[in-house]
Amino acid sequence: MISRKAFLRVSGISLLAAAGRKVAAALGVASPATRWAMVVDPRKCAQAGDSCTKCVAACHAAHNVPSFEDRRHEVKWIWKEPFQHVFTAQQSRYTEAVFQNKPLMVLCNHCDSPSCVRVCPTQATWKREDGIVMMDWHRCIGCRYCVAACPYGSRSFNWLDPRPRVRNLNPDFPTRSKGVVEKCTFCEERLAKGRPPACVEACPHKALVFGNLSDPRSEVRTILGSRFTLRRKPELGTQPEVYYII
Repeated sequence: MISRKAFLRVSGISLLAAAGRKVAAALGVASPATRWAMVVDPRKCAQAGDSCTKCVAACHAAHNVPSFEDRRHEVKWIWKEPFQHVFTAQQSRYTEAVFQNKPLMVLCNHCDSPSCVRVCPTQATWKREDGIVMMDWHRCIGCRYCVAACPYGSRSFNWLDPRPRVRNLNPDFPTRSKGVVEKCTFCEERLAKGRPPACVEACPHKALVFGNLSDPRSEVRTILGSRFTLRRKPELGTQPEVYYII
């Protein structure tokens, strides 16, 4: 028979767990069963032409990403890179023409084993239960360890004050300050409201697909189960959750 003291201890733990779930739900945090991921279809992206950057514009407008004329100070959350730069080990002279020297969309990979999180001395970057790798700009001390640790170049550092360089301020999203790192967050603020990431919503050719890997009925799971896809630098063991249909 369980003692009164043990019963109260177990009851207290259960109440705390229940309260934690309620708080998480109120904050719009996804349940542990959720694992967000993105699939990029370069062929569909190519239909819009190399000059199409609607997803970039939507993302940067939604998140007050600054615009610098000097490339050395560039800040970016989603952008285009040539295929041979994205998949350095997979490029060959026989690569399909649709990919050769063509730009691919790249962003933070929200890795299952993020190297950036391991090296951050202040826990300014951390991984949520739903897999999103987050940033706390107030905790960031600008050491740039995470920038050096990220093998995908997905993090930007604000060498200058970004606020005067925001073209059209979105009052619903915080701005950053000089001396901090920033990056894509899979639009976690939109997910909390049941909306897809801004880049996905803005793409005219549906080249970006976003969804829950833990749901076998989700579109991302259907694609990954029926199409051949690549992830960037799989040999590093970071387990990216951005997939490219090849």
